[in-house]
Amino acid sequence: MTPLDREETQQLLRPPGSGVPRGRRVFLAAFAAALGPLSFGFALGYSSPAIPSLRRAAPPVPRLDDDAASWFGATVTLGAAAGGVLGGWLVDRVGRKLSLLLCTLPFVTGFAVITAAQDVWMLLGGRLLTGLACGVASLVAPVYISEIAYPQVRGLLGSCVQLMVVTGIFLAYLAGSVLQWRWLAVLGCVPPSFMLLLMCCMPETPRYLLTRHKHQEALAAAQFLWGSEQGWEEPPVGEDHQGFHLAQLRRPGIYKPFVIGVALMVFQQLSGINAVMFYAETIFEEAKFKDSSLASVIVGVIQVLFTAVAALVMDRAGRRLLLTLSGVVMVFSTSAFGAYFKLTHGGPSNSSHVNILVPVSMEPANASVGLAWLAVGSVCLFIAGEEALLWAGGPSPGSSCLRSSLCMSRAWPLASASSPTGSWPFW
Repeated sequence: MTPLDREETQQLLRPPGSGVPRGRRVFLAAFAAALGPLSFGFALGYSSPAIPSLRRAAPPVPRLDDDAASWFGATVTLGAAAGGVLGGWLVDRVGRKLSLLLCTLPFVTGFAVITAAQDVWMLLGGRLLTGLACGVASLVAPVYISEIAYPQVRGLLGSCVQLMVVTGIFLAYLAGSVLQWRWLAVLGCVPPSFMLLLMCCMPETPRYLLTRHKHQEALAAAQFLWGSEQGWEEPPVGEDHQGFHLAQLRRPGIYKPFVIGVALMVFQQLSGINAVMFYAETIFEEAKFKDSSLASVIVGVIQVLFTAVAALVMDRAGRRLLLTLSGVVMVFSTSAFGAYFKLTHGGPSNSSHVNILVPVSMEPANASVGLAWLAVGSVCLFIAGEEALLWAGGPSPGSSCLRSSLCMSRAWPLASASSPTGSWPFW
C-alpha cells in the first residue's frame, strides 16, 4: 500500500470528530449474512428427525439401514471440512458478499437433491452439498458481520452468529416433529433462498473494498451501512499483517495460544456434540421414548436458551470458569445418561415409554418416571455444558478443526468477537 493509499484509507476510516454512526441498515445486512449460520444449523439438525422417517419409509422411497443412517448424519461433516478450506480461499479472492451468495447454491441444490432422492446415494450427495455450504457459511458470515459492524454493536452482532446456528438446529427439530423428510428438505431451502435475495441488495464490506483500492465503492458502502460518508475510527492494519505465515508459529506468543485453541476445538469435537445433534431423535428412539421428537425439541430449546445465557455471562464470569464448569457438567450428564441406559436396558417395561409431559403425580409410583426425566435432563445438561464450552473457547457445532484453525490464523492475536470493545482483525 503506497503512502497516498494509506493516507486516503486513514481519512476514510478515521473521520474527524467522534460522532457515532447511526445507520440501521447494518442490522439488516447482518441479518442477511446471519441467515447463512441459520441454514448451517438447519442442515446440522436435519438428520435428527429425517433418519427415523427414512428408516420407516417403504419402497420406492429410499430406506436407510443402520450403516446408511450413520453415513447420512456424518457426511455433512466431510462436506463442511472441504467447505472450510474453500471458504478460506473464496473470502479473500472474490470477497465476503459474493462468497455468501455462492454458498447459497450448494445449500439449495443439496436440499433439492435430498427432496428428489430416489436412492441412498442421492441422499448422501445432498448431505455432502449442504455440508460444503455449511463450511463456507460458517467461515464467511462472521467475517462479513464483523467487518460491517461498528464497535458499539459489534459484540451484539457477533453473538448472533452462534445464536442463529442453534436456532437453525431447533427449527429443524421443531419442523421435523410435524413434517416428513421430503417436506423438511423443502423447508431447508427457504433460509438460503432468503439470504440470496437479501444479500443481493447488501454492499460488500468497506474493509474488503479498501484492500482492493476501491475507495469510492468503500465510501458508498459505509454510507449505506452507517448512514455516514465516513467510516469508523479504527485504523487500518498494514498489508504485512493480513496474512498468516507458518514462520510465525516459532514465536511463543503465537504457537502457545494456537495450540491451546486447537486443543480446545479438538476436545470439543470429541465430546460427542455432533453425534447428539445429528442423531438426537434416534438416540431417544433407541431409548424407546414415547415421543422422541418432543424430547429432541426440548433439547433444541435448551440449546438456544443456554447459548443466549452463555453470551450474556461470558465476559463477566470469565472463559476459564465457563470451560471448567462446562467440563464438569458434561461429564456428569453423559455419566447419568449412560447409567440410564444401563438401568433400563432389556426390561419389558422400559422406563422411557413414559410420556415425559405427564406430571409425576399422574404416573404410578415407581422409578420409571424419574428415570425418564433423568434421561432427558442429562442430555439437556450436556447441551447446556456444551454451549458454555462453545462460547468460552470452541468453534460452532459441526465445524471441523481444520476450518477452525484457518479462522484462528486470521483472527489471532486480537480480541474476542463477543467483546463490544474487542478489536477485530478485519479493520
